[in-house]
Amino acid sequence: MTSTLRPAVTTGAVKRPGRWLALGVLVLAVLLVAVDATVLGLATPYISEDLRPSGTQLLWIGDVYSFVIAGLLVSMGSLGDRIGRKRILLAGATAFGAVSVLNAYATTPELMITARALLGVAGATLMPATLALIRNLFHDPGERSLAIGVWGATASAGTAVGPIAGGFLLEHFWWGSVFLINLPVMAVLVLVGIRTLPESRNPAPGPWDLSSVVLSLVGMFGIVYAVKETAAHGLAPVPLAAGLLGAAALYGFVRRQFAMPVPLLDMRLFRRRGFSGAVLADLLTVLGMSGLVFFLSQYLQLVQGRRPFEAGLAELPAAVGAVAAGLVAGRAARRFSVRVVVSGGLAASGAALAVLTTLSRSTGYPLLGAALLVVGVGAGFSFTVTADVILAGVPKDEAGAASAVSETAYELGAALGIALLGSIVTGAYRGFTGPAGTPAQAHESLGGAVEAARGMPAEAARQMLDAARDSFVHGLHLASGAGAAVLLATAAAAWFLLKNQRLEDTG
Repeated sequence: MTSTLRPAVTTGAVKRPGRWLALGVLVLAVLLVAVDATVLGLATPYISEDLRPSGTQLLWIGDVYSFVIAGLLVSMGSLGDRIGRKRILLAGATAFGAVSVLNAYATTPELMITARALLGVAGATLMPATLALIRNLFHDPGERSLAIGVWGATASAGTAVGPIAGGFLLEHFWWGSVFLINLPVMAVLVLVGIRTLPESRNPAPGPWDLSSVVLSLVGMFGIVYAVKETAAHGLAPVPLAAGLLGAAALYGFVRRQFAMPVPLLDMRLFRRRGFSGAVLADLLTVLGMSGLVFFLSQYLQLVQGRRPFEAGLAELPAAVGAVAAGLVAGRAARRFSVRVVVSGGLAASGAALAVLTTLSRSTGYPLLGAALLVVGVGAGFSFTVTADVILAGVPKDEAGAASAVSETAYELGAALGIALLGSIVTGAYRGFTGPAGTPAQAHESLGGAVEAARGMPAEAARQMLDAARDSFVHGLHLASGAGAAVLLATAAAAWFLLKNQRLEDTG
């Protein structure tokens, strides 16, 4: 039986006045999250130098935000459906700005990890609310596709603005300044959003079940922690126990949702092949890309010796490609089909990642820039269309929970990607052989090697850095190859899962 979205509106759908201005406020929240995620990667070498985290702590700094946000997205999306999406969006934006200050002034790796976790709590309120409000603002399918395209394009633009603005700040101020750029965006969002955003909620939401919240948080965190630790250090009793606990909690969560008259998340949504296929495609796509993206800034700065601002500009083609593709993705999906656009985009991104397995320390920028452009175009087509599929297939009253599922897949994919592919890079890097007297710090991270080289004789420092950089690039080759395999397999799966799936006609 095929899964085809049924048009929920008619040609005469009401078009809310001021909806495009309200969309402008919503995309500021998306920009806030995207900028924060990208500047962290750019600031990582400086954080490593100043806070001196271990390799494991560095990975936690990178992925604890995703761990927490993945565990709370469904709960926060459902909470927004109940108490009001505007209310939770503005409260979350305020908290996001405040916790950004804590990130900026962290003085130890432990404090930085805690600050990132708290930022995840605040971030979990933002993305589901923005998509849910779009679903309620735009009733016409064509306008909604365009709005989702603008939403996705802004997220992509944020990945470009973040490195460029962050690179400028890193060259003129200390690393904590990259987190403070969240504050003016947050201030505009809150002040303008109070006046322009409409409130929306589920008129018959049922209770917000605390037991379900705890089960989802424990389940997601336990599973991701187990995968991360096993990938980094092999099978051990503690990660195994965490994984089993997480699996049991998720099983309990699913059982509880089916038993509740008004569940936190309607699990029947996953019976729709289009919905479940789109969610799976998002998860695996981000998994395939995120580990590489996390280490790309380090490659540009610590291997190729680019300045932070230059490294930020070097990553721009991916964002440009995603913005351009996102704005036309809905129209392309209606003309050709959902599965052609999604599978084609994923296949193109996978092929571009495969090209990155040829990188060397001296690779010229044209090859890297072209590969990043193709990755961005493919991702822009895929993410925009799958978001439209997910939103269009649910009632407006459940838009927050459905949006949260989409964002959970994204964040879980990011966490797993950094854990798995990041562990591949870290594992390959640690095996390098340096000259006699190479400090243990140099084997923890490439940033640690650069810092250690400053206290070594010139020739020994050069030999150590050459070996470390070669090993780091080898790790990138492995991660790029693994990411390419994941994306190509996802493209094939999407071709079958999204068969006969189509977006609503615009009337």
